[in-house]
Amino acid sequence: MPSLNVSVIGSLEYSKQLGKKSGETDVTFYDLKKGETVITIVEPSRYPEKIQSLYYSAAFGEHAVLVAEKLDQYLGESLLMINACGVKDGTIVLRNYITEDQLKGFRKGTVLEGYEVMEDDPIKLGAKLVSLAEKPRQLQPGPGTLSVESAFNVRGIGTVALATVKSGTIKKHDQLKVLPGDKVAEVRSIQKHDVDFETAEVGDHVGLAMKGVEASDLDRGTVLTGDILKQTATITAKVEMIPYFQAQLHEGSTLHLGHWLQLNLARITKIADTGDKRPEMTITLERPLVHPTGVRAVLVYLDGGRLRVAGTVFLE
Repeated sequence: MPSLNVSVIGSLEYSKQLGKKSGETDVTFYDLKKGETVITIVEPSRYPEKIQSLYYSAAFGEHAVLVAEKLDQYLGESLLMINACGVKDGTIVLRNYITEDQLKGFRKGTVLEGYEVMEDDPIKLGAKLVSLAEKPRQLQPGPGTLSVESAFNVRGIGTVALATVKSGTIKKHDQLKVLPGDKVAEVRSIQKHDVDFETAEVGDHVGLAMKGVEASDLDRGTVLTGDILKQTATITAKVEMIPYFQAQLHEGSTLHLGHWLQLNLARITKIADTGDKRPEMTITLERPLVHPTGVRAVLVYLDGGRLRVAGTVFLE
């Protein structure tokens, strides 16, 4: 079943023109279907009030659609969040007579320099997303890892987790570690958009019936894996601060650190000026962050004022 996960950011409910609404919390999901091809779309329905909504949406997508309909601080913050999350593939949709030239300064030095720019045409955009979804994926053998979006109990089935495969392959009857923590759960069944499958691969948005774990154990961001991942509670590293970030961080500042759908509360316990706009920080997390080696995490500062995306940090 060809599929693609897409973030649509910049115009609330724009995705109504692309697909059918399938769920809503602080983010809203839509499904765009053509034959067996399914596009899962997510929008930050509580943004700009909640920066967390923007983070979860940007972190979810393999392909980002930034709808540019107003040149304001929220367009800038959205662009910087997409860049911090490292979403390299995307599209910029121009609305309200905004031109590509007007966005050059916003895009410079970010992943969005490589995005295709197109006029506002939902039919053309939908066709493009379907075409992208139908491109063959490079399969990753080996143990699978999923990032949980939500979980609930279903009568007669038990615990069901909605999640996205981040690496490897998931199979029925796999024994998966529930991280952070020490529980293990068995995959009883796999569904992709209500169709049963024996396996799930990278990028698949799935529903898993689970044995040995309760829905209350599977908060958003929980990681299910058969692989070996790190659980980091304290990080000491140089932080790549976003140049436009104006708020002053200091020892004792409380922020959030994000990777996949985790956005964990953290505190700066030590900070040192290195003289190159890359301060070295020791950051202690309230809950361990689960991650493979060699990835970036996003720093979000809720009290950042006009810009709440603070920077990124490399996780060894």
